[in-house]
Amino acid sequence: MSSVQLVSVVLVLLALLLDSGMSLVLPMDCSDIYNHNSSRPSGVYTIYPIGSTSAVQVFQRRMDGSVNFYRPWDHYKTGFGNAFGEYWLGLENLFHLTLRKKYELLVDMEDFEGSKVFARYSSFSVAPESFGFTLHVSGFTNGGAGDSLSYHNGSKFSTFDKDQDTWTSNCARKFLGAFWYGDNCQLTNLNGVYRWGADGTIHAIGVSWATWKGHDYSLKSISMKVRPVQ
Repeated sequence: MSSVQLVSVVLVLLALLLDSGMSLVLPMDCSDIYNHNSSRPSGVYTIYPIGSTSAVQVFQRRMDGSVNFYRPWDHYKTGFGNAFGEYWLGLENLFHLTLRKKYELLVDMEDFEGSKVFARYSSFSVAPESFGFTLHVSGFTNGGAGDSLSYHNGSKFSTFDKDQDTWTSNCARKFLGAFWYGDNCQLTNLNGVYRWGADGTIHAIGVSWATWKGHDYSLKSISMKVRPVQ
């Protein structure tokens, strides 16, 4: 189906809804989609955390290095990439999404040898920009990955052009990424440079999760996803 045909279908559906007197409620997260129709299959759906069309349940994904994640503040604020591939939802969307409900976080990851592990956190939210999009995460459950994220709890988000970490220099520039960096920068650098497995030639710049594979192993894939706490 072409983009023109897709737009036409959407407009027809909207017209039918309006003509029938039905109110149009846009889903703010995946639970809204499920609650409206629990028979829908798993897949990628559009949600509207602040009235936009730029979000899915997965808010971060690395899988093949096809998207450059060494980006400025404005990109991380609004989001970039493709929901079917490498992707960052956007800090502003994350704030509004987690403001409405209580969420838990699941971090899935895989190495280049085919091993898969995860880390789960029972509470996840992001503060507004006026508070530096501060990360609030707690309630760790180990799925084999260890806990590399709790260290970052309470940290503001930093990029190479907006340094909000408490280190003496800019963590984002040092480790060629963007994240909620802490006092000594990071135990995970999920938005770092996509590399292939173990490589210590430049320390800790890859897509790493230190409590599983160390700082100098760049993962094959990793994703961060949220769902409402029931």
